[in-house]
Amino acid sequence: MSTTYTIDRLGHLGDGIVADTGNGPLFAPGALPGEEVTGSPRSDVLTDLRIVTPAPVRVRPPCPHAKACGGCQLQHAAEDFVAEWKRDVVVAALAAHDLETPMRPVATSPARSRRRATFSARRTKSGALAGFHQKKSDTVVAVPGCLVVHPDLLAALPLAEALAVAGGSRKGELSVSVTRSDTGLDVSVTGGKPADAALRTTLADLARHHDLARLSWGVDETLERRPPRHRLGTADVVPPPGAFLQATPQGEAALQDAVLEATDGARRVADLFAGCGTFALPLAARAEVLAVEGSREMCAALDRGWRHGTGLRHVSTAARDLFRDSLTAEELSGFDAVAIDPPRAGAAAQMAQIAASDVARVAHVSCNPQTFARDCAALVRAGFRIDWVQVVDQFRWSTHVEIAAALSRA
Repeated sequence: MSTTYTIDRLGHLGDGIVADTGNGPLFAPGALPGEEVTGSPRSDVLTDLRIVTPAPVRVRPPCPHAKACGGCQLQHAAEDFVAEWKRDVVVAALAAHDLETPMRPVATSPARSRRRATFSARRTKSGALAGFHQKKSDTVVAVPGCLVVHPDLLAALPLAEALAVAGGSRKGELSVSVTRSDTGLDVSVTGGKPADAALRTTLADLARHHDLARLSWGVDETLERRPPRHRLGTADVVPPPGAFLQATPQGEAALQDAVLEATDGARRVADLFAGCGTFALPLAARAEVLAVEGSREMCAALDRGWRHGTGLRHVSTAARDLFRDSLTAEELSGFDAVAIDPPRAGAAAQMAQIAASDVARVAHVSCNPQTFARDCAALVRAGFRIDWVQVVDQFRWSTHVEIAAALSRA
């Protein structure tokens, strides 16, 4: 039986929430705060949802694939509302630890700016299909008009389909990671069958036909026609296949600016979870840098970039698992600042060592508001203050939130 409800707030996954039903909260996919809706409760989800009274912030989704594709969760909400909601998510996460701080304006990347994406590709009876997954489903949806990724990445959809035909199975699915480098597309494929002589020939033909910079098949097969270079500061870096890079050039620039500001004046900086040098190499224009990263391949790429860069101070690299083997407070002695950009799990053990050290400033970058707030709280308890926080929205129309913050000893 259909019942009328009023949406109280937006959940962290983008669903509307009816908070007070007497039997726990109800989740309303696609609904916005303040809307009156009807639906039938099934477990804790409203099904057969119908919007009776739309919220003023509801807009027509700009992308033709918005209803089917699961890549975006908030295309039906106005941009200002989404930016404010992401800011409020961070504010609430900090407040849960009794923290508050000045919040800077949200830096949102423009449409069609994503320079990396992972497409799913499946063989079909008539050929293949490549795109993103349908909402809460393993079904692949074609997305030729996607408004998130750069047009160069959309142009690789036929390549993804051809790769599925060449090396996929009818039962499995290829994961085709496409990154736009300064010298062309860098493509890394997982989930395919082992490469034999015939498949290697086909891969070479596809790389040539699509003018790829590099094509990697699994972990053993890599065809590099030219190095896929990325400019980081004054250095060119060639990441290993499938390496992490910031999602948009605009988002990367905003995060770099934040880190540079937060560490301004430091003569020695430790860059932890350094990747291929997103922050280490720009920092090296004015400071000596120790870059620590768990992947030896990414450390090597960073080191090669530094050695061929211009106007950079000394950068040393260390391949080290900071979850199992954090830099100790003693090892951090003598560093004026730390830049840290951990994965979603945060860096509780490493933050404890920073808190116990004599480091005066921390530039903290995060992709998880909850672990960000937890780790900031550990530093605040040790005598730091949060000078400012900025949300950097590289994943437009999604619920993903990224953060940059400056902390200094009070």
